[in-house]
Amino acid sequence: MNGSRVANAELLAGLRANGPFDAEVSVCCPFPYLLDVALSLQGSGIGWGAQDCSAHESGAYTGEVSAGMLAEFGCRYVIVGHSERRVHHGESDQAVADKARIALAHGLTPVVCVGESADEHEAELTESVVKRQLSAVVHTLGHCVSQIVVAYEPVWAIGTGKNASPEQAQAVHAVLRAQLAAASTRALEMRLLYGGSVSPANAHSMFAQPDIDGGLVGGASLKAADFSVICRAATAAALESSGKLRT
Repeated sequence: MNGSRVANAELLAGLRANGPFDAEVSVCCPFPYLLDVALSLQGSGIGWGAQDCSAHESGAYTGEVSAGMLAEFGCRYVIVGHSERRVHHGESDQAVADKARIALAHGLTPVVCVGESADEHEAELTESVVKRQLSAVVHTLGHCVSQIVVAYEPVWAIGTGKNASPEQAQAVHAVLRAQLAAASTRALEMRLLYGGSVSPANAHSMFAQPDIDGGLVGGASLKAADFSVICRAATAAALESSGKLRT
């Protein structure tokens, strides 16, 4: 929940000036700014999306925003299951899966977030937690699971300045990739992102890992220069490793 019309305009102008990027880049903004962002980014090669959507199609859900509404603004992506939604709004694994399902039904690509808390991390429960969270999505979407993007965001690393080491992040991404492979023959084509204090300093080493295809960028995305460096790091790491463009 950051930004203003003035600050957003400066950020988006900076991104456009630093582009184009040889990686798929999208800006997911708060609902009130969707039209501004859409108008600003048209023709730039940068996509836009939202930070959440309702699990319901329509109806008596005052304050909610539906996937269909987002689609009308040309959204490409919608983040679902961010740890702050899970913690502050009590969203269950199934609620997140339902949001992913309705997003796909409206042509949006859900960026499904999974990740463990600090206590779970200390208790060495990371693998069981992320597998449980992803399992609900896999079971709900079935063969359509290959159409989602998965973002691993260790809760203890979000906005704290701390981050998992590249090796720690890769280990979790490998677990997620294997879980997806059991559900879809297209798992190797799916994009897995790392989120949690991604910065210009650590982006390249993160994206160089074999199962990390890009980043879900938080605070650094509010600075056009930093965000642009991260976008270029994604491209560089991909070209160095496998030639696959990262997100």
